[in-house]
Amino acid sequence: MAEKVVSLNRKAYHDYTILETLEAGLALTGTEIKSIREGAVNIRDAYAHPEKGEVWLFNSHIARYDPGSLYNHEPTRPRKLLLHKDQINSLIGQMTQKGLTLIPLKLYLKNGKAKIELGVAKGKKLYDKRKSIQERETRLEMQRAVRHQEKRYGD
Repeated sequence: MAEKVVSLNRKAYHDYTILETLEAGLALTGTEIKSIREGAVNIRDAYAHPEKGEVWLFNSHIARYDPGSLYNHEPTRPRKLLLHKDQINSLIGQMTQKGLTLIPLKLYLKNGKAKIELGVAKGKKLYDKRKSIQERETRLEMQRAVRHQEKRYGD
């Protein structure tokens, strides 16, 4: 299983608490997959939402493929996500009851096919974000201190 990460959504981990992740395929046109293989993708402001028994990806930007000419695609068009029916029903249930959202975490190529990792997420409050930043800084500071001690005593 050769996996090549094309785009990561680091902002998602800062703004949301990820409760669950799942993999979905993408229904794409020919010029879209060629742009993805070139890495011309942005999923930072994207989100997924169920409509009429299907899940769609909105606000993802796949740049136009230059040699595509007449047959090119619209860069920000909604794209259908390929999931099993029971997965879709489970997601719809979670999103309506608990007020959760579906956020794309990363877009990657797996055996030549475009896949997207979705996270079932709950938005963080401002104080949660501050707490996350503080925890990360203390963890980094502890790692620095340990490295400094190792250099000092030659372990």
